[in-house]
Amino acid sequence: MIRAFVGFFTTKRIYEHVERLEEEFKGAMKGKWVDIQNLHMTLQFLGNIDEEKAVEVIKNIQNITERFAPFSIKYRSIGAFPSIEKARILWIGVGDGSNKLKAMAKEIKKINKRSGINPDSKPFHPHVTVCRIKEADGKKVSRIIKKYRNYNFGEDFVNKIALIKSTLTPVSPVYTIIEEFYLRGERNGNIQGSGR
Repeated sequence: MIRAFVGFFTTKRIYEHVERLEEEFKGAMKGKWVDIQNLHMTLQFLGNIDEEKAVEVIKNIQNITERFAPFSIKYRSIGAFPSIEKARILWIGVGDGSNKLKAMAKEIKKINKRSGINPDSKPFHPHVTVCRIKEADGKKVSRIIKKYRNYNFGEDFVNKIALIKSTLTPVSPVYTIIEEFYLRGERNGNIQGSGR
């Protein structure tokens, strides 16, 4: 069994913004910031799947990538789950391009459901998790989040998606790309077993 999700890693364009946020939130909260190279967008969290299901998902991802052309997204604003007052996850959202991400996530869920994989009932909200919060000063956190409500955190070019294995360790998760496919019109080919 592997713990896995369908998604893609962000590019370096977002890194410096995240480092600045980490600095700014220092006096407002304590938590575990996601390692820069692990920043990613989850299109569907699959939970634990066996090898047979993983093969199905890989076929499904290939099917989806043939339907979607590459597109740009703009990272915009920050927020918290489940709410700003009870913040446990700090995230950067998506402005332009969010509808395309939603359409892609919807198709991935639909095709995986047909393969008997239906673990994630939560509605898809395009975001990049940047910190898992342990304790926070609600007022300070709220003030900083409001400050960045319409802030532009740069843009990304989405041209591939992958099945990614997530191995939990005491330090931080280790992510490994099992198989990755380029979206329609990008260079063909896939990358197997390339670690992150």
